[in-house]
Amino acid sequence: MSAPRIAHGGGIAAAAARFGGRPEDWLDLSTGINPNPAALPKVDAAAWHRLPDRHRQDETRAAAARYYGTPQALPLPVPGTQSVIQLLPRLVPAGRRAAVLSPTYGEYARVLGNAGVPVDCVASLDDVADAHGLAVVVNPNNPDGRLFSRETLIDLHARMAASGGLLLVDEAFGDMRPEACIAPLAGEAMPGLLVFRSFGKFFGLAGLRLGFAIGPAGVLERLEDWLGPWAVSGPALAVATGLMASDTDAIRRAIEARKAGLDAALSAAGLRIAGGTGLFSLVEHEDAAALHESLCRRHILVRPFDYNRRWLRFGLAPDEAGDARLSAALAGAMG
Repeated sequence: MSAPRIAHGGGIAAAAARFGGRPEDWLDLSTGINPNPAALPKVDAAAWHRLPDRHRQDETRAAAARYYGTPQALPLPVPGTQSVIQLLPRLVPAGRRAAVLSPTYGEYARVLGNAGVPVDCVASLDDVADAHGLAVVVNPNNPDGRLFSRETLIDLHARMAASGGLLLVDEAFGDMRPEACIAPLAGEAMPGLLVFRSFGKFFGLAGLRLGFAIGPAGVLERLEDWLGPWAVSGPALAVATGLMASDTDAIRRAIEARKAGLDAALSAAGLRIAGGTGLFSLVEHEDAAALHESLCRRHILVRPFDYNRRWLRFGLAPDEAGDARLSAALAGAMG
């Protein structure tokens, strides 16, 4: 029997149907996505007219290698990292278990378990054992922002490689913490290491459905084969090629400013910030469910968690007016 589907952030239509209002009038703070999308580069007409030729993918892979700093590997474009999470069970050696450092993004344990792979949701890297043919570490973690150094992950990789296992590091939120990212080491020199990167979160273009897998060429070739031809659209490849070659410092500074505004609003309301990344903050509150519902009544959506009823995740508002709206809603909800 399959595990039930996970309720992710971004369900504005469902929230509006329950609490009223037009979806476009809600303030959506339920996702970890840059609320101010990067300006789109010019996309040539051929990207829309033709199936994506090999040269277009090659250009994107080269741009991604420069952007992620991966001299030993050409990142593989994929139609969102969720697409390759679905393929992970095929990479687990027969008869081996999977370890997922938890709590974290729930689709890993769900997909692996539904495919018949025994999953251990472990609380510490020390719990990863020789029985595990796959270890999954989201770094920085979603939703608490837990962050391991590159050196710690290198040590874990050495343990996994010694037993013929695979270490997957999900760096979906790594753009704001490049110094901790292990992606630059991925490639032929580190067999048994696979890294996932998200494109849409940092650039604010989640609707593009684009991510990258980084690792040894043989593993990437298998993933590409399993995804099938033309898995990523030509316009998505063109947009990524342009943006990854652009100056991203302004995007980074804007995200930092939005994060400061969010944290100021949360702190002013007396809420305890228990963790987070550059794109969201995690709040711990004794009655998180009531606070979530109260914000929904004010047409502000944040992310609750069924496995920890004291947690709420707050994403970034697009501007200072959004910060002020959140502050007013929190004052009303907690007053």
